Amino acid sequence: SNVNMQDNIQKINECNNIFQEEIEKFNEKGVGAAGTRARKALLDIAKLTKEIRKQIQEKKNEGKA
Repeated sequence: SNVNMQDNIQKINECNNIFQEEIEKFNEKGVGAAGTRARKALLDIAKLTKEIRKQIQEKKNEGKA
């Protein structure tokens, strides 16, 4: 794929950090907009998870693992 695995790993870590911050604001302070941002971060994580899984399989198939 055009984006390498390391970039996606970086992105998933960033999304996880956002999720942690926003879910805390949502749970502790009841900030509704933070709940929306937490859900968005989870969606991004789900997409990145799918992409990274594909990249791992591609690398295995190339015999580079």
